[in-house]
Amino acid sequence: MADFDLIVIGSGPGGYVAAIRASQLGLKVAIVERENLGGICLNWGCIPTKALLKSGEKYESLSHLKDYGLSADKVGFDFDAIIQRSRGVAKQLNAGVGFLMKKNKIEVIEGTAKLEKGGSAPKVVIALKEGKSRTVEAKTVMLAVGARARALPQIGLEADGERIWAYREAMAPKKMPKSLIVIGSGAIGIEFGSFYRALGCEVTVVEALPRILPVEDEEVSKAAQKSFEKRGMKFRVDAKVTKVAKGGAGVQVSLEAKGKAETLEAEVCISAVGITANTDGIGLEALGVELDRGHIKTDKHCQTNVKGLYAIGDCTGAPWLAHKASHEGIHAAEHIAGFATPNVHSPIAGCTYSQPQVASVGITEQGARDAKREVKIGRFPFKVNGKAIASGDTDGFVKTIFDARTGALIGAHMIGAEVTEMIQGYVTAITMEATEEDIQGTVYPHPTMSEAMHEAALDAYGRVIHM
Repeated sequence: MADFDLIVIGSGPGGYVAAIRASQLGLKVAIVERENLGGICLNWGCIPTKALLKSGEKYESLSHLKDYGLSADKVGFDFDAIIQRSRGVAKQLNAGVGFLMKKNKIEVIEGTAKLEKGGSAPKVVIALKEGKSRTVEAKTVMLAVGARARALPQIGLEADGERIWAYREAMAPKKMPKSLIVIGSGAIGIEFGSFYRALGCEVTVVEALPRILPVEDEEVSKAAQKSFEKRGMKFRVDAKVTKVAKGGAGVQVSLEAKGKAETLEAEVCISAVGITANTDGIGLEALGVELDRGHIKTDKHCQTNVKGLYAIGDCTGAPWLAHKASHEGIHAAEHIAGFATPNVHSPIAGCTYSQPQVASVGITEQGARDAKREVKIGRFPFKVNGKAIASGDTDGFVKTIFDARTGALIGAHMIGAEVTEMIQGYVTAITMEATEEDIQGTVYPHPTMSEAMHEAALDAYGRVIHM
């Protein structure tokens, strides 16, 4: 007889949310966690990085007080206090997940899990933190094991906690660096670069592709680089890193760009070259679980090819986002409980919490062209938005992409202040299959920066008012 209806391995934003939803539906649930409840996101990722970025944003804004008719003396920062605040935020949320586990009667098992062949689902053998071993069985097992920072030891790009950092070291360093090289210009690299630049660090970002934030719309990527350069960040794009070496008081990063060799030097280097799924060492090979480049293959309901085994979140592939993991976790829990749930593949927004922020959902302009879709495109800059002018946040714009044949909104791309909060309006619109008439006919409150979302939709059809 099974010990549980469901065992979830991993307590990140996918795993703990799935466990809660399954418990709500009447299932007896256990969750296995080898480190901290909340996983990477709550402890070393999404949340504590936003605490750091908020400190950087607040400090940087002090240099613009004169623009608002204000002044302040002895402006400065306490780097250790900034780091401790971030760690305190993570600790608070970790405790919150623990409370939710108790509230929903979910048994938490602290230890490292490995799968073995079982009956209706694989057995879970747990090496407990206390040093013993425990084997548990369930009707269904769900893998929410996440991912870790990718290392490239062949070129010397491997975190050592001193001169070469991954995200963990970058969030809790021993001291504030004076100069920094960030390798990789995705959301993680740009966010760390933005934070350290806000505190006065010399930051250079290296990107192998021709432009930064390469998954974003090209127009937004170019605007973002210009904005970051105004803040003093430097960039090397279309540059391949050939070697990372430690020496003296810092690190040397060797590049090849446009056929020429170049070496950059800094006190510290941050590796932000992607992530690797935590699929090794958990028994997948012996079970015959199908993988795709290290990620677990699943169907539209998050089921693997092995009976009774589901997988969600980062370990299943892109996009590597917490909200995608939570969405999949809820979907999978409901499917396990016997509900006829909608398809799991809903539109997923991407957000970069830099200064300025970047947010997007749906197809890019180039993606639409590549798919040979006829489109109508609208744009509206924040520099003519009343709320943006009043608040001094005029950098950036909103861009909308509509299918010219059906009028459906198929993509939206934004750069500017708080666009990561605004993007959800477009996510909802795409989810509900809204057309240009729906968005154009919606009343947006005034004065708000969200009015730019309305105007961008109007502009796509030649109806823009304030431009």
